[in-house]
Amino acid sequence: MAHNHSDHNHAGHSHSHVPVITNLNNAFIIGIILNLAYVIIQVVIGLRIHSLSLLSDAGHNFLDVAGLALAMIAFKLSTSKSTEKYTYGYKKSSILISLLNAVILLISIGAIGYEAIVRFKNQEPIPGVTIAIIAAIGIFINGISAFMFFRDKESDINVKAAFLHLASDALVSLGLVIGGIVIYYTHLYWIDTVLSLIICGVIIVSTWGLLKKSLRLSLDGVPENVDLPKVNKEVLNTTGVIDFHHLHVWAISTTENAMTGHLVVSDNLSMVEIDKLKFNIKHALLHLNIQHATLETETAICKQQVC
Repeated sequence: MAHNHSDHNHAGHSHSHVPVITNLNNAFIIGIILNLAYVIIQVVIGLRIHSLSLLSDAGHNFLDVAGLALAMIAFKLSTSKSTEKYTYGYKKSSILISLLNAVILLISIGAIGYEAIVRFKNQEPIPGVTIAIIAAIGIFINGISAFMFFRDKESDINVKAAFLHLASDALVSLGLVIGGIVIYYTHLYWIDTVLSLIICGVIIVSTWGLLKKSLRLSLDGVPENVDLPKVNKEVLNTTGVIDFHHLHVWAISTTENAMTGHLVVSDNLSMVEIDKLKFNIKHALLHLNIQHATLETETAICKQQVC
């Protein structure tokens, strides 16, 4: 029985991501600085004018800053090399961090919701124009930050999470601008509290998908970008392959997937032909989002006799 393990890649495949990593690293740093500055502005102004919507949004934005920092760490760890104790390096940390990020965001909803309910009973006059101006700054900052991640948002779950969070923040800020203007003209101060509850809803919508996806990957479920029936069909359509079983696919990181499987091959194939067959299969699997494949082979006669 032949056994082979390979981390086969296209020629130059690993090098093609170097500029992306550099660009994303800059995007993370700039995004963190801009959003942290905006959080400070929101907290200072929110406390001064007693605006729950600004303070809630500041909490939301601060969690996004933490999320960006965690995502940047995860992105760097995903490129880590293997060691004797961690044969895949620290690639899996990118999945665990995305899960932690989602959990933290959802927990924050409880605090914001509780404060909003308490505030309903004690409404205070607040300047709508100030809320609108601060929120308008948020649209600009979140818009720029989200744009920096737009091009690479499909390359990594943490990059996509960063883009979604920033884009949703820009929409929340737009809502606060409209709310601030309405408060200014109508003096309906409860609108500020309602807006903070709407922010809770935005957090749930933008985070629920991330939570499900990262939890699935944490439990070694089949990644969303891998079509298992298509993988099975591709292998079985390879000349020389009689059967294919014991198929397992899981995520090593948020950008790389691994697979193991047993090939039943024709009895008349030589070792050189079997090696070439496996090489061709691994090359085809790269196009199906499987970067690391381990293929064990057995002959049809061996399978019949249960070697």
